[in-house]
Amino acid sequence: MEQNLSPLRLRRMMILLANRMNYIKVILSALAALILSELLPFPGSVMWGINRSKATGLAALAGGLLESLFFPLFWLIAITVFALFFFASRLNTRLLRITLFWIPTLAVCGTAFAIMSLITYLAIRFRNS
Repeated sequence: MEQNLSPLRLRRMMILLANRMNYIKVILSALAALILSELLPFPGSVMWGINRSKATGLAALAGGLLESLFFPLFWLIAITVFALFFFASRLNTRLLRITLFWIPTLAVCGTAFAIMSLITYLAIRFRNS
Protein backbone atom coordinates (compact mmCIF):
# COMPACT_ATOMS: atom_id res chain seq x y z
CA MET A 1 0.00 0.00 0.00
CA GLU A 2 1.77 3.12 -1.23
CA GLN A 3 0.86 6.57 -0.09
CA ASN A 4 1.05 9.32 -2.61
CA LEU A 5 2.83 12.23 -0.93
CA SER A 6 2.25 15.62 -2.40
CA PRO A 7 5.20 18.03 -2.47
CA LEU A 8 3.45 20.27 0.05
CA ARG A 9 2.90 17.43 2.50
CA LEU A 10 6.48 16.24 2.05
CA ARG A 11 7.74 19.77 2.75
CA ARG A 12 5.66 19.97 5.94
CA MET A 13 7.11 16.67 7.12
CA MET A 14 10.65 17.87 6.45
CA ILE A 15 10.03 21.09 8.39
CA LEU A 16 8.62 19.11 11.31
CA LEU A 17 11.66 16.82 11.36
CA ALA A 18 14.02 19.80 11.12
CA ASN A 19 12.29 21.47 14.10
CA ARG A 20 12.66 18.30 16.17
CA MET A 21 16.34 18.07 15.24
CA ASN A 22 16.86 21.68 16.32
CA TYR A 23 15.45 20.85 19.76
CA ILE A 24 17.73 17.83 20.01
CA LYS A 25 20.77 19.93 19.02
CA VAL A 26 20.00 22.57 21.65
CA ILE A 27 19.44 20.00 24.40
CA LEU A 28 22.59 18.10 23.45
CA SER A 29 24.61 21.33 23.35
CA ALA A 30 23.37 22.39 26.79
CA LEU A 31 23.99 18.98 28.35
CA ALA A 32 27.50 18.69 26.91
CA ALA A 33 28.30 22.26 27.98
CA LEU A 34 27.24 21.61 31.57
CA ILE A 35 29.18 18.34 31.73
CA LEU A 36 32.32 19.87 30.23
CA SER A 37 32.20 22.95 32.43
CA GLU A 38 31.85 20.70 35.47
CA LEU A 39 34.77 18.49 34.49
CA LEU A 40 37.20 21.18 33.31
CA PRO A 41 39.70 21.94 36.06
CA PHE A 42 39.23 25.59 37.02
CA PRO A 43 39.14 27.13 40.50
CA GLY A 44 35.80 26.23 42.01
CA SER A 45 35.10 23.07 40.02
CA VAL A 46 34.93 19.57 41.41
CA MET A 47 38.09 18.46 39.62
CA TRP A 48 40.15 21.41 40.90
CA GLY A 49 40.27 20.39 44.55
CA ILE A 50 39.71 16.68 44.24
CA ASN A 51 43.14 15.75 45.61
CA ARG A 52 42.95 18.28 48.48
CA SER A 53 39.58 17.11 49.76
CA LYS A 54 39.36 15.66 53.23
CA ALA A 55 35.88 14.21 52.76
CA THR A 56 35.31 10.75 51.34
CA GLY A 57 32.54 8.96 49.50
CA LEU A 58 29.85 9.98 47.08
CA ALA A 59 28.52 12.62 49.46
CA ALA A 60 31.73 14.61 49.01
CA LEU A 61 31.39 14.41 45.24
CA ALA A 62 27.75 15.47 45.40
CA GLY A 63 28.67 18.39 47.66
CA GLY A 64 31.39 19.48 45.25
CA LEU A 65 28.98 19.31 42.31
CA LEU A 66 26.42 21.40 44.16
CA GLU A 67 29.05 23.90 45.28
CA SER A 68 30.32 24.49 41.75
CA LEU A 69 26.79 25.41 40.58
CA PHE A 70 27.04 28.58 42.66
CA PHE A 71 30.42 29.58 41.24
CA PRO A 72 30.15 32.32 38.55
CA LEU A 73 33.09 31.00 36.51
CA PHE A 74 31.24 27.69 36.10
CA TRP A 75 28.33 29.47 34.41
CA LEU A 76 30.63 31.63 32.29
CA ILE A 77 32.40 28.53 30.96
CA ALA A 78 29.08 26.68 30.51
CA ILE A 79 27.58 29.54 28.47
CA THR A 80 30.74 29.85 26.36
CA VAL A 81 30.90 26.13 25.61
CA PHE A 82 27.16 26.08 24.87
CA ALA A 83 27.57 28.94 22.40
CA LEU A 84 30.44 27.14 20.68
CA PHE A 85 28.45 23.92 20.34
CA PHE A 86 25.29 25.78 19.30
CA PHE A 87 27.04 27.66 16.52
CA ALA A 88 28.89 24.51 15.45
CA SER A 89 25.53 22.76 15.11
CA ARG A 90 24.39 25.45 12.67
CA LEU A 91 27.34 25.18 10.29
CA ASN A 92 26.49 24.66 6.63
CA THR A 93 29.44 22.39 5.89
CA ARG A 94 28.52 18.83 6.81
CA LEU A 95 32.07 17.72 7.59
CA LEU A 96 32.67 20.65 9.96
CA ARG A 97 29.30 20.13 11.64
CA ILE A 98 30.08 16.46 12.26
CA THR A 99 33.63 17.20 13.43
CA LEU A 100 32.87 20.20 15.65
CA PHE A 101 29.40 19.31 16.97
CA TRP A 102 28.27 15.70 16.69
CA ILE A 103 31.49 13.92 17.65
CA PRO A 104 32.34 16.07 20.72
CA THR A 105 28.81 16.32 22.11
CA LEU A 106 28.01 12.63 21.68
CA ALA A 107 31.39 11.64 23.11
CA VAL A 108 30.94 13.85 26.19
CA CYS A 109 27.33 12.80 26.81
CA GLY A 110 28.07 9.13 26.15
CA THR A 111 31.04 9.12 28.52
CA ALA A 112 29.04 10.88 31.23
CA PHE A 113 26.18 8.40 30.81
CA ALA A 114 28.62 5.47 31.05
CA ILE A 115 30.21 6.85 34.23
CA MET A 116 26.79 7.49 35.81
CA SER A 117 25.69 3.98 34.87
CA LEU A 118 28.84 2.49 36.40
CA ILE A 119 28.40 4.44 39.64
CA THR A 120 24.73 3.41 39.83
CA TYR A 121 25.59 -0.23 39.18
CA LEU A 122 28.32 -0.21 41.83
CA ALA A 123 26.05 1.49 44.37
CA ILE A 124 23.32 -1.08 43.80
CA ARG A 125 25.73 -4.03 43.67
CA PHE A 126 27.63 -3.18 46.85
CA ARG A 127 24.76 -1.63 48.80
CA ASN A 128 24.81 -4.24 51.56
CA SER A 129 28.57 -4.76 51.71
